[in-house]
Amino acid sequence: MSDITASILAFLVSLVVVLIMGPVLIPTLYRMKFGQEVRDDGPKTHLKKQGTATMGGVMILLGLTIAAFLFTDDIWKTLLLTGITLGAGLLGFLDDYLKVVLRRPLGLKARHKILGQLLLGVLLAWGAVLLGRDTTIIVPFTGNEFDIGLLYYPFVVLVFISATNAVNLTDGLDGLACGLMAIAAGVYILISWMMGNTAAAVFAGALSGGSLGFLRHNYHPAKIFMGDTGSLALGGALAALAVLTGTELVLLILGAVFVFEVLSVIIQVVSFQLTGKRVFKMSPLHHHFELCGWPEVKVVHLFWLMGFCFALLSLWSVKGMG
Repeated sequence: MSDITASILAFLVSLVVVLIMGPVLIPTLYRMKFGQEVRDDGPKTHLKKQGTATMGGVMILLGLTIAAFLFTDDIWKTLLLTGITLGAGLLGFLDDYLKVVLRRPLGLKARHKILGQLLLGVLLAWGAVLLGRDTTIIVPFTGNEFDIGLLYYPFVVLVFISATNAVNLTDGLDGLACGLMAIAAGVYILISWMMGNTAAAVFAGALSGGSLGFLRHNYHPAKIFMGDTGSLALGGALAALAVLTGTELVLLILGAVFVFEVLSVIIQVVSFQLTGKRVFKMSPLHHHFELCGWPEVKVVHLFWLMGFCFALLSLWSVKGMG
């Protein structure tokens, strides 16, 4: 089976699994009262989302895992990719469980969450090197390589923690994060084809299909949220794909919308600490647009368009890297 066929089949299987699971899982979560708690310091338009079913990321994880293992040509690479993704998903699940089931609004303590991400980042770096990944990083657009030696391990940890938290921050509007992930994972199908990495292409196909399937349930007005179970897992999956394909720096371009969301939070905090003034009406950035009077769907569509444009730019940046 060619890598193109395998990744397309993985996309379709993951998509169908998530589409089928929705009508089964969503009513179950509502019956169990696994609903989202909406903070009253956010946009007032979000208060009506109180009680919306959450922890829907388990659907994406199931579809992704089934499809990735069905069509892979390299079980070890797939084990690393799915293992890291499931590990991040488990971390998010624990956070969701504490918030939703045990009614602890803050969920996991920040230090525990960071520790979990740190351990997963180290495992990702170690696993990638074990599977033959060298310690070089490639500069987008130029193809120039730099061997950073042992610094590669903290570098991967930084990539992993940044990606997981960036996707988590972005998951604040109906359909926003899963739509951007469907685009980003779709690009990784193409990048993996270019580099002859079938296992990564299959995994990316499954990730894109699962994200698109979830969008059917998560588009405004959302029937279900992915929760930290989904957002941390998707961020972890994106980081794992970047590491396995040697495109960690390309991820800054491909995930530019995620980067902007994080930067908006950093700028907001630093500005307020230094001057007592806020640059944005609210952060992350998507909330700023909402408070400027934009409808939620319009903000989401704008960010998807931005994500698509940066996806095209990222493909241009990897020319000659394979």
